[in-house]
Amino acid sequence: MRRRLLELKNTALRHLAVTGLVTGLALLTGDGGAFAQSGTPNPPDQAKQQPGQADATAAREANQRKVEEFVEAQQAINGPAGNPECVWLGRRVVRLMWNDDLDTAFRHLDLYDRFGCPGGHVQAAFRCLTRFGAQIDDKVRGSLDGRIHACWINPGAQPQAAAAAPAPTPAPSTAGNGAPAPAASPSPAPASK
Repeated sequence: MRRRLLELKNTALRHLAVTGLVTGLALLTGDGGAFAQSGTPNPPDQAKQQPGQADATAAREANQRKVEEFVEAQQAINGPAGNPECVWLGRRVVRLMWNDDLDTAFRHLDLYDRFGCPGGHVQAAFRCLTRFGAQIDDKVRGSLDGRIHACWINPGAQPQAAAAAPAPTPAPSTAGNGAPAPAASPSPAPASK
């Protein structure tokens, strides 16, 4: 009796398992909607296809731009800092440092070092980026990435405003707590008597 009960229980469980498996596979493969619908499916709208094509085109252009940036870096930088893996990892480290994600930056820096990339180049690129900090606009897409790439290519770059500004004149010093003397202005020549 016990044996028959176990066989009946196993048979019922196998039935449920097979039914669940077939239903799950149908839902996973997308045939679930086909069970509920009859007839031929509607052709996709042209408007729905265009954004997908635009996304694919944008992705292709972004990939092409990245390849061009790697080629530009390799031509501009002699040595391992111009290798594509060093460029990619190094720019990521600089971006993470800029965004104050130092834990992740240090993990990427370990990987950067493992590829034999020069750590001094990351330091110089980050120093360059801090000099251009006022020109980076968070609202403009690509502003930070463009500046990071420019600093990676030329870490010695200087901001234009700082290079064009004249050296500031020192303020006159005063002795004690007195007020500073007014600036000398040309006075008219004294009249003769």
